[in-house]
Amino acid sequence: MIVITGAAGFIGSVMVSYLNQNNFKDLVLVDDFSKLNKKPNYFNKQYSITVERNNFFEWLNNNHKFVQIIIHLGARTDTTEFDENIFNELNYNYSINIWKNCVKYGLPLIYASSAATYGAGEFGYNDDENIIPQLSPLNPYGVSKNNFDKWALSQNEKPYFWAGFKFFNVFGPNEYHKGRMASVIFHAYNQIKQNGNLKLFKSHLPKYNDGEQKRDFVYVLDVVSVLFYFMQNRKKSGIYNLGTGKANTFNFLANSVFNALNIKPEIEYVDIPLDIKDKYQYFTQANINKLRLAGYTKPFYDFETAICEYVTKYLSNKIYY
Repeated sequence: MIVITGAAGFIGSVMVSYLNQNNFKDLVLVDDFSKLNKKPNYFNKQYSITVERNNFFEWLNNNHKFVQIIIHLGARTDTTEFDENIFNELNYNYSINIWKNCVKYGLPLIYASSAATYGAGEFGYNDDENIIPQLSPLNPYGVSKNNFDKWALSQNEKPYFWAGFKFFNVFGPNEYHKGRMASVIFHAYNQIKQNGNLKLFKSHLPKYNDGEQKRDFVYVLDVVSVLFYFMQNRKKSGIYNLGTGKANTFNFLANSVFNALNIKPEIEYVDIPLDIKDKYQYFTQANINKLRLAGYTKPFYDFETAICEYVTKYLSNKIYY
C-alpha cells in the first residue's frame, strides 16, 4: 500500500493518477473528503480505500504492516490566511505526527515543503540545508513549512529514507477547486476567456518593470515525476528544491496563454492587493543541482509548451488528469 495524504487536492490527485498510470493501484487516499468540490479530482481513480484525515493515525496504527511508503502532500496552502493556529495544526503538528509514525513503523517518507520558505530570497534559492534555520518566510504558510523543515533536520530519529521537496510555483490540471490560490495560468485563462484581456500586478520595485517579475513555474506533471523517482530510488535523504531551475516573467506567461488561445494579447497592470503587497515574491528560481546529483536526469517541460498543453488539453475542456 502507498499512502497519499492530500489525495483529493491538486498535486495529491495528480500523484494518484500518475501512480495508476504506472500500475500502482493499491493506494490509500487520505484527505478531508467532506469537500465535495474536490470529488472530481479523485473520481474514477483506482485505489483501495479512502481515510479521513482526522482518522488517519488510528488507521495507520492498525494497518502499518501493509504500508510501503507515505507521500505526505496534505496541507493548508492558503498564503493569504494569517491564523497561525490553523497552520500549526494542519501543517506543522500533523507533519510531525506523520514523521514520528514513519520512524515508529519503519516507513519511508516523502513530504511537501514550499519555496515560500525562502521569503524574499535574501539567502538565494539554494537548497543547502545549513541555511534553512536562517530563512524568513513572508507569511504564516511559509513559516509553518519552514518550521517543519527545521524540526525534521534537528531530529536524531529519522525515517530510514525521507525527502522533503520545496515546491516552486506549481500549475496544471486538477486545480479547479483552489479559488484564489489557483495558479496564475489558471486565472489568466479564465480572465481572458471572460473579458478578452488580462490583469497583471504592477511592479512596486524600481528594478522590475511591470509584468517583469519572475517566478520558477513548474508543471505539475514534472512535480509528480520527481516524487515518483524518489519513491523508487530511496538513496539520498534530505530537502530538495522542486522547480525547473529557470525563472520566467509574468509577461511571458501572459503572452503564452494568449497564444494558446489564439487571441491577441491585451494586458492591463493593476496594483498588488494591500494584504499581500509586502509579502510578494518578485523573483524565485530553484537551484536544482542537488536534485540532479540525486540522479533525477529527466528534462522539465518547456514553460510555453506546458502552458499550451494545460490550456488546450485540460482547461479548455475542464478535463481532469
